[in-house]
Amino acid sequence: MDVYLPIANLSVNGLFIVLLGGLTGILSGLFGVGGGFLTTPLLIFYGIPPTVAAASAATQVTGASVSGVLAHSRRGGVDYRMGAVMVGGGVIGALIGALLFRLLQALGQIDVVINILYVLMLGTIGWLMMREAIQALRKGDTGGDSQPRKRRHHPLVAGLPFRWRFYASGLYISPLAPLILGTLVGILTMLMGVGGGFMLVPAMLYILGMSGNVVVGTSLFQILFVTMVTTMTHALTTKAVDIVLAGLLLIGSVLGAQFGTQIAMKARPELLRLVLAGIVLFIALRMLYGLGVQPDEIYTVDPL
Repeated sequence: MDVYLPIANLSVNGLFIVLLGGLTGILSGLFGVGGGFLTTPLLIFYGIPPTVAAASAATQVTGASVSGVLAHSRRGGVDYRMGAVMVGGGVIGALIGALLFRLLQALGQIDVVINILYVLMLGTIGWLMMREAIQALRKGDTGGDSQPRKRRHHPLVAGLPFRWRFYASGLYISPLAPLILGTLVGILTMLMGVGGGFMLVPAMLYILGMSGNVVVGTSLFQILFVTMVTTMTHALTTKAVDIVLAGLLLIGSVLGAQFGTQIAMKARPELLRLVLAGIVLFIALRMLYGLGVQPDEIYTVDPL
């Protein structure tokens, strides 16, 4: 089933794109991440220009996050005050990212920068995730202490002024910490088409010290609004959003999110993280290989 993408200026297999969106939805339901960190590189492997892949993936991540936010909200798993501060930072970051995106695009280096950022980011995240999963599996097999440690925010966070109470998270910290965190995620979302949940969730746990029962829902809340702003910014400035591509991805992600939620309720979390880490590392290595070899077509025409 071939479908023509007007912005990318090529034809693709529509079923494959829907299945790719389904993978993103499954990841969203399993881990509370938008899934764009896998969608964008996979689209690039398929032949979609990196600029179009990043912009369109951000659009699709929005849809993948909606059902997750609603599900977590029903059980009280969203800290709306913390999420609102992060959304504010994310909007600022998205605007900064738009300026960087346009600058790199004007210099003709945006495709290379996107690929390099993905290699560094996926390699680091995949390695850390795999190490943590292996350690957790070893502890489980040896009957180690399964009692979770009480989470505390980072000492740097404790030193920031103007403290607020975030009751749902059980924190009394400065709003500057989540604001800065949201800004960084917003920049990544704009440049790379990622929701940022794969970075946001660990940072919320180990830097902010948030309660584990509200981390995933609050992460999805932030991702939802920041990717909405990112999509509108891309549409108005870079004009790289391919609505046909985003629509196909959305169809798959909505369905995949339901399966991901069901799997998360039954599967062992350590094994899931180990599988995801392996996928992430494989993609990082594949993108690194792509950076070092001569492409089949040395010269391309910018579809924008």
